[in-house]
This record gives sequence, structure tokens and C-alpha cells, in this order.
Amino acid sequence: MERKVLGIDIGGTKIAVIYARENGGIELVDKMVFPTTGVDDTIHNIFLHLERMMEKHGLNTENVHAAGISCGGPLSSERGVVMSPPNLQGWDNIPIVDMVKERFHIRCAIQNDANACALAEWKFGAGKGTKNMVFLTFGTGLGAGLIINGQLYSGTNDNAGEVGHIRLAPFGPVGYGKAGSFEGFASGGGIAQLARTRLTEKYQMGETVGWCARADVDAVTAQQVALQAQQGDAMALEIIGQSGRFLGQGLAVLIDILNPECIVIGSIYARNESLFAPVVQEVLRREALGLSHQVCKIKPAELGEQIGDYAAVSIAANLS
Repeated sequence: MERKVLGIDIGGTKIAVIYARENGGIELVDKMVFPTTGVDDTIHNIFLHLERMMEKHGLNTENVHAAGISCGGPLSSERGVVMSPPNLQGWDNIPIVDMVKERFHIRCAIQNDANACALAEWKFGAGKGTKNMVFLTFGTGLGAGLIINGQLYSGTNDNAGEVGHIRLAPFGPVGYGKAGSFEGFASGGGIAQLARTRLTEKYQMGETVGWCARADVDAVTAQQVALQAQQGDAMALEIIGQSGRFLGQGLAVLIDILNPECIVIGSIYARNESLFAPVVQEVLRREALGLSHQVCKIKPAELGEQIGDYAAVSIAANLS
């Protein structure tokens, strides 16, 4: 039976309102995007675009299954409240779920973006059909969403899955406010830090690097490093290898503790699986429990650049 669902993806620079149809899989039907501005104006525009979307497609309280909201944390999924995310200035204890319910008289739920992406990949992507799955963002930062025994696990106060804060080494790139953290080694920001260190060493030793001038060292990005690694540059491969080894160590911890069937990794890993996978598997063979490692597949995320859209509507689709 087909279900009609709505999604709201709240980001620091833009908001998307999405309409989708679910029937076994999910079909993204339409999307409206507008900039994030002040709190009151943004909420007004969310409501305005929801109204336009519903009117455009003949949606109403009778035929909409639910609406889902994906937003950066901290937030309370139980109370439906956004609690001062760092990228949403002024969103201080905003009861956005109740506001949507009262305005549109449809069911509504909210999850942080990592949890929402986990739901999307579990229901419609690389983790479809699994009972125990971990999703890792591996983008600018590193966060996780956990599917345990066929349900999203968000923890006592929505802080489950903050694996980026785990310290993997006493020293190293800083991620999540902690040197040597999982996020420090396995994120876009962390890879850029590793690259800056290696580039600085090269230039201090009087060497040059063709793909990054000395004046540009502070602006180097993970994307640059990955591109050079794909082209066979030795230093870039070394940087990706270092990130991959620590990624493997972190995954071994998750495998040993959670015993998942599948770990789905997005963004940087998904775009560069051929670079990371051999290094990761070498570490896992050494570090993870053999029986647990044997049943756990490491997969790139499947939903690509539209995962934010899928994530928001997946929250709605997850409401029974």
C-alpha cells in the first residue's frame, strides 16, 4: 500500500521540503529549497512551503502518513525540540514537532541528521534488509546512527552514536574537540589536518609539492588529497592510508561491541572506497573479533548526494 510522506531537512544555510511516495521502496516526487534565515522567518517559510507542497500535490491530513524532520543536534527526539545546534543560531529549545502538528494536523517526528541518514540507508539503501546496522557519516565530521534489533537506537538523551568522540590515539588531528579522536582521523577536517602536517614538513625540508603550493597549505582540503591519491601521488596515498588505518581501528571497536551485520559509510569513504577498503580490511582482520568480522559487511552508502532528502522522509516512513 502506497504511503505519502513529507520531509523537512533543516540545515545551517538552506532548508528543503520534500514530498515522497513509499511503496516497498521510496520515490522522491518533489522538493522545494529556500535559504535559512532568522528563526521566525525560517519557521514561517517552512510552513509556507509545506502548504505549497501539499496544495500542489493534493495532500491533506487524510492522505499524508506523516512528516519527518532531519536537523543537526543537539535535539530531543522524544520531545520534538531543537536545542541550540551550533549551525542554527537562535534555535534555542524550539518545539518544531508540536508546531508542525498543530499547524497541519499530521503526525511528525524529528531525528538528528546522522540518525536520519541511518534510517534512510537502512530502509532504502545499502543496509536494506538488515537487522543490526551502523551508519557512519564520514563527511566534514564523523557521526553514527545505530540500528539495533530492527530499531533506531538513539540512547537516553539522543547522544548515542557519537563515535567521533572516541579517542583512538594519544596524539593526532583534532576532531570533536579531542586530539587523536576517531573524528580527528576519519573525517574531511581530519584528513585536511593530516595533509597540512605532511605538507608543512615537506616545505620545511626544502622540498616542493606540485599539487599544493606553500602559500596554499592552510587551505588544503580532503577532496584535494583524495583526488591526488586516486592519481597515485605517494604522499596523498600515505595520508589516506593513515586515515584508513584509524578508520579500521574505529570500525573494529564498533564490530566488537555491536556485532552488526553491516556498517554503511557515507561521503568521503563512499566516493573513495577503492582507496580505503583494502587498508580498512587489513586492520579489521587483525583487530576485530573473527566471528564478528566474518558476518559484518563494510559498504559504501548508496543514496549519494540526495541522502539528506531520503533521510528526512525516512523519519516519516519509520512511523508505524
